[in-house]
Amino acid sequence: MEYVRIPMNRVAVLIGKGGEVRKEIEERLKVKLNIDAEEGVVTVENQGDDVLAEWKARDIIRAVGRGINPSKAMRLCSDDYALNIIELEDFVGRSEKALLRQKGRIIGRQGKTRKHIEDMTKASISVFGKGVVIVGTLDEVQIAREAVVMLASGMPHSVVYKFLQRKAQELKEKRLSLWR
Repeated sequence: MEYVRIPMNRVAVLIGKGGEVRKEIEERLKVKLNIDAEEGVVTVENQGDDVLAEWKARDIIRAVGRGINPSKAMRLCSDDYALNIIELEDFVGRSEKALLRQKGRIIGRQGKTRKHIEDMTKASISVFGKGVVIVGTLDEVQIAREAVVMLASGMPHSVVYKFLQRKAQELKEKRLSLWR
């Protein structure tokens, strides 16, 4: 049994319209979700044979709780996808001002930096609360994480963009070689 706490304003997103998101998680992973809407606590119980189902459901719930769209979070049902959470306080300390500045650097003007990282890596990224959540394949998550860490560490955007271009090209070549 797994327990996950999510923000109260994300409980409705996890449940979905008419309970559709909750039902999809339960059906695809053969788990039972007990959602305490008053406390924001979700209990996951495995109902099937997949021993990793509880962990996959936990990761989906954590991703949705941190701002990832439920349809994108559902990719975590596959063994090929991973969730990575970067706590920005590890880089900037507890200063609210520094945290806001780093979140702004990662998001960029009108969301352009975050969107650029997503476009180059094909990973889904959410800057929510005091952290950054990344969902994608292992390679995508690794590259996106490195880019976010570079930005959070104060690297210039131009250096991060060049890094992303180089890594995106390597990722593209790797994918092409797998098809041959």
